[in-house]
Amino acid sequence: MKTMLLFQNKTIPVYLTDTNRQAIDKLSTVLNRKLTTGKNALKKCISSLISVEIIGSEATLHSLYERDTLTISLY
Repeated sequence: MKTMLLFQNKTIPVYLTDTNRQAIDKLSTVLNRKLTTGKNALKKCISSLISVEIIGSEATLHSLYERDTLTISLY
């Protein structure tokens, strides 16, 4: 399933394996928190985010630059 997330005035596609609305809400919370308290590599990935793939309790953040792509835990 594909849905869209509005984050930092950008629309980002989010791909899910199931229709878990809590995962979308948790993703938004985690991204905002990591943007302020995360390490520089994570901040760089979030600032150049082009899509997110959620599988179970993990979110893979796909960045504009492939080497910046990271996987984070939502819970």
